[in-house]
Amino acid sequence: MGNCLKVGILGAGNIAGSMAEALNELQKEGKACAYAVASRSQEKALEFARKWNITRAYSSYEELASDPEVDLIYIATPHSLHYEQAKLCMEHGKNVLVEKAFTANARQAEELFAMAEEKKVFITEAIWTRYMPSREIITGLLREGVIGTPQILEAEFSVQNYENPRMHDPMLCGGALLDLGVYVLTTASMYFGDHIVKTQSSCEKYPTGVDAADEIQLTYADGSAAQLRCSMVDKKKNCVKICGTKGYISWESNNNPRNLELHGPGGMLIRKITIPTQINGYEYEVLVCREAIRNGQRECEKMPHAETLTIMKQMDELRAQWGVKYPYDE
Repeated sequence: MGNCLKVGILGAGNIAGSMAEALNELQKEGKACAYAVASRSQEKALEFARKWNITRAYSSYEELASDPEVDLIYIATPHSLHYEQAKLCMEHGKNVLVEKAFTANARQAEELFAMAEEKKVFITEAIWTRYMPSREIITGLLREGVIGTPQILEAEFSVQNYENPRMHDPMLCGGALLDLGVYVLTTASMYFGDHIVKTQSSCEKYPTGVDAADEIQLTYADGSAAQLRCSMVDKKKNCVKICGTKGYISWESNNNPRNLELHGPGGMLIRKITIPTQINGYEYEVLVCREAIRNGQRECEKMPHAETLTIMKQMDELRAQWGVKYPYDE
């Protein structure tokens, strides 16, 4: 790998476009570039490549995985395809950055991590929130004790996107949990940890059998609790609030935090906290991958394999409680 990380994008949808935008800006700094794209449609691959100034356009994922110039492949397809596509990439010795949710279930995730170790390649989950500077800012505030002892975390991510075929199709791992719920679970994990002693939950199902709206309450060993909600049928709401003994911290967006505010006793606004200017947020995961690959690492500190497995197992257990099954669970 040279100084500039050559990234191959597997898939040519909206999320792939966001990654290409970030890579185009990183290329100006000589750090990373969108070198290749692959789609099942040659026409779509060529159109995507022209739009984002990408050198190579492939009509098969096999061609992308076989390109010796590619340093890292970013998988930007539906959850249901991640397992087979990541395997294909690693079989060709490629490092892989896999969009969230990492796989359909924890079993698939475990198999991919084992394969990465066997092939001696890097693999990580592209849940961008984990890599952002906002995470360190919020963690720092909590450690400083600015709101006292954290007691309750409230997080919701609701978007009316149920009409998207991907969202309601069990074959594509549809439902609110893997698409939206993964973010509220991640928010709780980042700031309250994973020492959960009790989980209570309920879900409303969509006619196809996937989860449409989920309520999740987590109780932790220290007595704190997280109250989480996600929905693909309710009006848009995406926010977080952490309440402590001396005040609270709140912000908009579980996935890309902004408008961070610190409030004291009685809800009085103490200060607004600025989040660093970004390209679009996708650049942070790329830069972390670049550093890990340069250092010969199989995983990265900001999103270790164990944490991906923890969240995947949480989601498996929640779906089991609700009776939501995917064909890949057998």
